[in-house]
Amino acid sequence: MSGGETALRLLAGALTDAPGLALEHEPVPADQVVAGSPTTAYRALDAAEAGEIGVWEMSVGAMRDVEVDEVFVVLAGAATVEFEHVPSTGRPGDPIVLAPGAVVRLEAGMKTIWTVREPLRKVFIER
Repeated sequence: MSGGETALRLLAGALTDAPGLALEHEPVPADQVVAGSPTTAYRALDAAEAGEIGVWEMSVGAMRDVEVDEVFVVLAGAATVEFEHVPSTGRPGDPIVLAPGAVVRLEAGMKTIWTVREPLRKVFIER
């Protein structure tokens, strides 16, 4: 961050209701849609040079994505993530099934397909 910017910070000791946080959805770009008409929403909660913490949500449908380094915890929903390419191995990876409480680490450059069966909401920490 440059000297004139103020970092977005969570207030120490304050509660953030991540499951109840209002989010505004936008359509997934057409070149990323695999099935249905998925939408996504995102809200940053804390951002600094070390990384970002936020809430992300996806509606029912399927989309392709290229990931960043992050760890996330699923708050609600049901989905499957397929790994078309994992940079550290140079191969596809085994799919994973997401449900509330799942904790996952993603590696920058992973090529994924997210298939959401019930609206998915996660809290993420991006590095």
